[in-house]
Amino acid sequence: MTDHVITSTPIPETSPSHSEDGDNLPSGLVVAVIPAFNEDRFIASVILKTRQHVDVVIVVDDGSQDDSVMLAEQCGAKVIRQSQNQGKAAALNVGLAAAREMGAGCVILIDADGQQNPHDIPAMIAPIKRGEADVVVGSRFMGTASSTPIWRVMGQQALTAATNLASGVNLTDSQSGFRALSRKALEAFNFQTLGFSVESEMQFLMKRHQLVAREVPIVVNYDEKPKRNPIKHGLQVLNGIYQMVSLHRPLFFFGAVGGMLLLFGLYVGLRMVEAYNADPNPKLAVGTALISVGACILGALFISTGIILNAIRIYLSKR
Repeated sequence: MTDHVITSTPIPETSPSHSEDGDNLPSGLVVAVIPAFNEDRFIASVILKTRQHVDVVIVVDDGSQDDSVMLAEQCGAKVIRQSQNQGKAAALNVGLAAAREMGAGCVILIDADGQQNPHDIPAMIAPIKRGEADVVVGSRFMGTASSTPIWRVMGQQALTAATNLASGVNLTDSQSGFRALSRKALEAFNFQTLGFSVESEMQFLMKRHQLVAREVPIVVNYDEKPKRNPIKHGLQVLNGIYQMVSLHRPLFFFGAVGGMLLLFGLYVGLRMVEAYNADPNPKLAVGTALISVGACILGALFISTGIILNAIRIYLSKR
């Protein structure tokens, strides 16, 4: 297991997030968790703006080789350093664990690249203050005008549609990294995925733990070029969704595949019977019958596997 080096600066005595309005915030601090990897161009600005709306800022440095750590410390963040790059999901797990230890009542997840506006934090935490949501997602597609390039919109909407269908939770922006979590969500979230499909995994966990999700409109800044290849990133997310469906919703995954195989086998079988009645050719009938029976057997096996794995998942979740 990778060691973590923790550094910090004194936490200010003021608690701005507790006094911005008259709503009752659940007990505990409001903590921001910022995963960072080589973000020294923007991280100082993000931290300073974020500190205006939260009690504590935690920066999880994911093996940066630039000045991200130095800037984060000078801006008053609590910094947790990982010796090597492990990916966003691992960094978030470390940050959320630290927030739990602090007794956080609400956690803000915000990226370090400056695309999101920290001044949207009050709107993000408002539904949690009112007890209306466990997870609040900042959506780029809720009618708010933005400069998001059309190719980004198309790719993000495709990933959102795939995530919504697979997870059973509907959002307008499944890939937004700007989120607010209640204490209930904080206790429930522990990510297993690798890479950048962590936002999609959150939807599967929302479904599993019956968390209430809300969205609020946000505007993002895309002036800078993306650090990662968008096509490669999208394929990584789709691969992560595929893996999570088999893990979190085995009945849906194996049942859908099994159902298609079973229907295919029955269709081939019926066509074989029709063809045999028109032209009784034993050789052709035997070959087609084998295909039909094989597809039906595989379909039944997939469905049975889904039922068994789903029962195991339910049993383990109740232990």
